[in-house]
Amino acid sequence: MARPATGTALAELSAARAHSRRGPLAGVELLALDLETTGLDPRRHEVLAIGLVPVVAGEVVLGGARGQRVRPAGSVGGSAVVHGLTDDALAGEPLLEQVLPEVLRAMLDGSATTPRRRVLLAHFAQIERDFLAAACRRTYGAVVRMPVVDTLELERRLLRARPDEVPPGRLRLDACRRAHGLPRYAAHDPVTDALACAELFLAQCAVLQERLRRPLRLGDVLVR
Repeated sequence: MARPATGTALAELSAARAHSRRGPLAGVELLALDLETTGLDPRRHEVLAIGLVPVVAGEVVLGGARGQRVRPAGSVGGSAVVHGLTDDALAGEPLLEQVLPEVLRAMLDGSATTPRRRVLLAHFAQIERDFLAAACRRTYGAVVRMPVVDTLELERRLLRARPDEVPPGRLRLDACRRAHGLPRYAAHDPVTDALACAELFLAQCAVLQERLRRPLRLGDVLVR
């Protein structure tokens, strides 16, 4: 795997320490990430908006939440019907490579003397992981392996059901939140969706910890 150029945000992230899977989850910072895109394939589609919400010491840090719209190289096309982001609305926004350093630096836990990588948190995290990796390859010619927590996968594990036994739609973010008694939010705003994912994660952790009857370790919630 190629190394990112020295002095870049990706190099800073690459140099940061990773958390041990065996370490206590309570000591791990996570970053809930949500992307609005023109489609699901990072080879053909583009990022239009980014939402970031930190989770620190088992709490959602609302003061650290941030959102950023992104101007695509092409047209938003029919995806505007889903998220409401039009070409005109995004015309004055920065390009993805201009905001990518801020996103990568948000993945650093700067509270320690030696920076550590925050754990990426998302619902159906494959989308966020793959689009982020594709952006890093285009911008820096390299990627960094990130530990990932996927609330969709966590919910499937909590259900203790095979994929073919899960009712259609049961693993959607809104459906998972309803199952845990969480309030309903409007969808397709990236900051709101990142917040919704973060809240769902904390609810899932409470259930999992009660089930395991011990404090959670990072490895208990990471994507397997």
